[in-house]
Amino acid sequence: MSETMTKLKPRKRPIAIDLFAGAGGLSLGFEQAGFDVCAAVEVDPIHCAVHEFNFPQTKIICASVSDLTGAKIRSLAGLGERDIDAVIGGAPCQGFSLIGKRSIDDPRNLLVQDFVRLVQELQPKFCVFENVKGLTVGKHKQFLTELIESLQLAGYSVKLPYQVLNAADFGVPQNRHRLFLIAGRKTETLPDYPAPTAGRTLVAQAISDLPNADDFAELLEVDEVQCQWSAKSIYAKHLRGLLIDDSDFSYPRVFDLNRLTASLRTTHTDVSINRFKNTQCGQTEPISRFLKLSPTGLCNTLRAGTDTARGAFTSARPIHPLYPRVITVREAARLHSYPDWFRFHATKWHGFRQVGNSVPPMLARSVAAQLMKALKMKPYKPDQQLALTDKSLLALNMKQASSRFGLETQVIASRTRLNRNNI
Repeated sequence: MSETMTKLKPRKRPIAIDLFAGAGGLSLGFEQAGFDVCAAVEVDPIHCAVHEFNFPQTKIICASVSDLTGAKIRSLAGLGERDIDAVIGGAPCQGFSLIGKRSIDDPRNLLVQDFVRLVQELQPKFCVFENVKGLTVGKHKQFLTELIESLQLAGYSVKLPYQVLNAADFGVPQNRHRLFLIAGRKTETLPDYPAPTAGRTLVAQAISDLPNADDFAELLEVDEVQCQWSAKSIYAKHLRGLLIDDSDFSYPRVFDLNRLTASLRTTHTDVSINRFKNTQCGQTEPISRFLKLSPTGLCNTLRAGTDTARGAFTSARPIHPLYPRVITVREAARLHSYPDWFRFHATKWHGFRQVGNSVPPMLARSVAAQLMKALKMKPYKPDQQLALTDKSLLALNMKQASSRFGLETQVIASRTRLNRNNI
């Protein structure tokens, strides 16, 4: 063995804790890189239920990080004094977003301080902070400087310069720029930020194999239907589980390959359908301001809407490149690099919110793989298969989900339904 080669540690999977888990994009990426995500913290009970469905091996903690201590998380996850390899998380980022008015005083930004506090209490070998690109510009640079200083005061070295990574550079068929900040104990060798992978995945490679949801009357009422179809691109075959992905070390999920899920239809007026038909691929439809995807291009950044407390805003959903309609949640999930076994809330509102708020798993996997190298551990594919069986978790309303996790019903503001038949 060359002196420059690193001797690998014994075969085992390192453990991670996700502090702002959402539906689980970051969790999944770390699992795919070879980590066991032993605990996931999320305040929204709808997201918690979906995370519980997709990650039956993970302890879901439905609470605000502000109300938790490191000791409490350890206790709930049954970790005892076990050494934690990574604490990861992307705090809610509306106060830093480049869309709309940015506010460094937004109370949600205080959650970043809780991230640092819990890192200090949990003492992981590494931590990964993820957020919007807006945190790196203007007055928010000062906030980022203070975050770095806080991590250093907590005993962590920060890998500088921090990086803004585009998901499109890591195999995701979507232009999506996210800030990543990696820190580690001063006794650890810091990981590098990942370098872009060769080649890009295009929209057609991601979604052209999926059946047209408008061909199934059932999908007006439910989000899944039994059907058969074939995938041609390597990307689509990987996400369907038809082809082994040598860089995916996640637990195999048991699911029905011939069931199209997360595909509840959106109905449009005849006027809207004609407008969508007359819009060229790669162009924005002038009335709705929806982008019509180009099959030979990348998807624009998929975003989540807001609840009633912040205006009940529904983010623009791209128009399908072939069909005169907006994309389905499953098509959005493909464009976000989620595998087909991964399920979302049965409603379009929550489903798109869960995709738009999450880190694309393939981007998260690339970051996590760098931590795996720094840990000097060789990832491996588990033999254990996970069954995803309790579909009732995907259809809970806010009251039901809150009750499941013992929360006040209005811990998260509800959505006020608006009449959008004119689009």
